[in-house]
Amino acid sequence: MKIEIDTHSHTLASGHAYNTIREMASMAAEKGLKGLAITEHAPQMPGTCHPYYFQNLRVVPRKMYGVELFLGTELNIMNEQGEVDLSKDVLKQLDIAIASMHIPCFQSERTVENITKAYLRVMENEYVDIIGHPDDGRFPVDCAKFVKEAKKTGTLIEVNNSSLRPDGFRLNTKENCRNILQECKKQRAMIVLGTDSHVDVDIAEYGYAIEVLREVDFPEELIANVTLEKLKLSLKRNKKV
Repeated sequence: MKIEIDTHSHTLASGHAYNTIREMASMAAEKGLKGLAITEHAPQMPGTCHPYYFQNLRVVPRKMYGVELFLGTELNIMNEQGEVDLSKDVLKQLDIAIASMHIPCFQSERTVENITKAYLRVMENEYVDIIGHPDDGRFPVDCAKFVKEAKKTGTLIEVNNSSLRPDGFRLNTKENCRNILQECKKQRAMIVLGTDSHVDVDIAEYGYAIEVLREVDFPEELIANVTLEKLKLSLKRNKKV
């Protein structure tokens, strides 16, 4: 399977990653990608960049080494109301936005009801294009309701290769990812493959994700980032929902 754009990566600006934008773009070019999304952690993640970083991304070139760059953010879902840590005024200036659950940032009790409500609410945000790593068992979700709302709102669901590492810190990710993919297949909801790379060598490495896709016989037509143009057309901000 050919994936033309990696939709999830981080640079030094996120505080716990290891390469610059240029180094990430250079590696993406070396690996034959047409596009790369650089999605720095939003401000409530400990150690990440200030909101000014995101407000100033207009100055950064959107093409390096022949690779089209999508400069955006990985938002933190803060509570069951689906609040995130950048305003819509900032988000609409970005190229892409992922919204994810992270232990240091989610302020509500992690029940199925609260997590599901949070996801449903955040997907109403017209500038949230992707839900990141929803496979983490520390944030249990009603899978059918989650996928139904993703399809309704045009929000893409991420299969996160980093989550699926055997030495990963998220809980029960392979089984949870398999369940989500089966529900996406049933409801015909779109997904993306993201590496969640924090170092350049991990860009475009989807081995664990591909393994789970094969296990559930997931249809390629429901994968948005198999081509750059398909991804562009699939981003919520680029279409009417």
